[in-house]
Amino acid sequence: MSTLPSTENRKQPPSVYTIMLLLSMIFMLIAVIAMWIELNRWAPDYYRTPSAIPSAMVMPVDHFELV
Repeated sequence: MSTLPSTENRKQPPSVYTIMLLLSMIFMLIAVIAMWIELNRWAPDYYRTPSAIPSAMVMPVDHFELV
């Protein structure tokens, strides 16, 4: 068994973790681009909060009866 360094200069193939890291970086970049597009789409109105008041979800009741 030899302990000398090999003279061949081979690269190891990328591991599963390297591939997962690259894929996660690509997906995060896609997410950032999508959020930037949404920000630019809604940017003129994001500071106008009076137009964002929700309608009432519960209607007022004039009277009620307990049965």
